[in-house]
Amino acid sequence: MELKVTSRPQGDYVVMSVDGEIDLYTVPRLRSELAKVLAAGEVRLVVDLSGVDFCDSTGVNVLLAAHRQARDSGGQLELAAPRPAIRKILKVTGLESVFTVIDSPPQAVGS
Repeated sequence: MELKVTSRPQGDYVVMSVDGEIDLYTVPRLRSELAKVLAAGEVRLVVDLSGVDFCDSTGVNVLLAAHRQARDSGGQLELAAPRPAIRKILKVTGLESVFTVIDSPPQAVGS
């Protein structure tokens, strides 16, 4: 399955919508798109996961690396609207306490 990743500015944030499955084969696309957005430095990034059906450990690692990169450059990365299976991964791995997880992208950007 192909991974679709789109980004759009929304106020002070960049909202990145991700659709499909994040796995070993599709993670290079996600990594590349995250790198493009985070290259700007102090970015406030919301990754909308509402369209993600599956995420394996490679996907989790890419999101975690992007979170660290955002934080280290004075920005932030939040995860929005993860489906129950993705929320469970975050909970089981303890990453729900690392990431800021919100119900929807508009909640993050104050819409």
